[in-house]
Amino acid sequence: MEAHAVNPWVAVAYLVAGVCFILALRGLSSPATSRAGNRYGMFGMAIAVVTTLVTHEIASLPEIIGAIVIGGGIGFVIARRIQMTAMPQLVAAFHSLVGLAAVLVAVAAFLNPDAFGILGADGNILTVSRVEMALGAAIGAITFSGSVIAFAKLNGNMSGSPILLPARHVINLGTLVLIIALTAMFTVAAHAGPGENHLFWVVVALSFAIGFLLIIPIGGADMPVVVSMLNSYSGWAAAAMGFTLHNTAMIITGALVGSSGAILSYIMCKAMNRSFISVIAGGFGADAGGVGGGEAREQRPWKRGSAEDAAFLMKEAENVIIIPGYGMAVAQAQHALREMTDLLKEHGVTVKFAIHPVAGRMPGHMNVLLAEASVPYDDVFELEDINSEFAQTDVAFIIGANDVVNPAAKTDKSSPIYGMPVFDVDKAKTIFFIKRSMGGQGYAGVDNDVFYMDQTMMLLADAKKMVEEINKSLTD
Repeated sequence: MEAHAVNPWVAVAYLVAGVCFILALRGLSSPATSRAGNRYGMFGMAIAVVTTLVTHEIASLPEIIGAIVIGGGIGFVIARRIQMTAMPQLVAAFHSLVGLAAVLVAVAAFLNPDAFGILGADGNILTVSRVEMALGAAIGAITFSGSVIAFAKLNGNMSGSPILLPARHVINLGTLVLIIALTAMFTVAAHAGPGENHLFWVVVALSFAIGFLLIIPIGGADMPVVVSMLNSYSGWAAAAMGFTLHNTAMIITGALVGSSGAILSYIMCKAMNRSFISVIAGGFGADAGGVGGGEAREQRPWKRGSAEDAAFLMKEAENVIIIPGYGMAVAQAQHALREMTDLLKEHGVTVKFAIHPVAGRMPGHMNVLLAEASVPYDDVFELEDINSEFAQTDVAFIIGANDVVNPAAKTDKSSPIYGMPVFDVDKAKTIFFIKRSMGGQGYAGVDNDVFYMDQTMMLLADAKKMVEEINKSLTD
């Protein structure tokens, strides 16, 4: 089968779909325009799918439509039922499916290249198609296995602590070099007919293995960057398969996802003071030293506050900055927190939310939760925009966060989070810290000196229940 020239109308349709995807990314860059961004994305994908179905020879259109209906139905049910706390692992699971799809397409093209129009006159798969096929399968396999590990860590199926293998960097680098070498050998092999050359299978197997090896050494505190990185990988896998399928829309979509994911990973790395190259290599942050914070917590005095204390001091304050974290998500306290801000505003208090780039378990996790609770977008600020205000802040209200407000990141070189930009909550006049107990140390396992400061009061309770008690005190 020979490849056909692209119909001009098909090219226009794919171009329109590509523009919609670009507008979707632009819209998703801000909570205020995220809904419109989602609509652009859905509209663009609908154009791309319909165009592909109408203009390509489909063996069984009813089967394709049936698969779309089943897959769409499953996605609809999951989207309706999933809790926001489980969104990071859901995203990781979706990335694994994208990677697996790329591998399956590559395998199909390898076994039946004639159906894809990539079989040469000499009976071998076209050279350029071998490159696309091997790269797509390799990146897809890495994305799949890496996403499975990320899902297991985020979902609690395996420990979030780094699993450090002996000589892991040598093993990882050696495996990656071997994958590249075998891909080159497969590309220039004299015999590469349909399903003939076993080098392809070796590349796929090694790629599945390196995906596990890259993510296993990464600790749970670094999972936001991992999710972003795997998102990028899934895009590049899709783009590579787009070349194999001669599908412009798939190339555009994959390139957009891959590049935007890489940019986001870079931004996240800056937010955590990580090396972008070490992210790609895997195992970053895994050589961290011991727990910071100095003296053991049981030997350090701390103050316990109550809902009444928090309500009284915040009601008398001029300004309050709220720093949410994963604990807020687990307790599903965002709606009660929104009610608290409304009550404080009724007393003339200025309330702002401070969002760290890596708060939660995925990029934008806290933004989504606050948007779900209808917190005004104008009240939400990023770290670089609000950090200088803590010195003039009456009350810093920390709900379920730890690592992003830990001064050890600035002072303790042995700390796993050293060098990560954090909020300067220690400069606030009064600090309220909601935690379930003094036993928790945050996802990075680091004690926090803020717990023991003179201006800090610990509110030990479930985050949602504590905020509801504060709301009750504010209305009394």
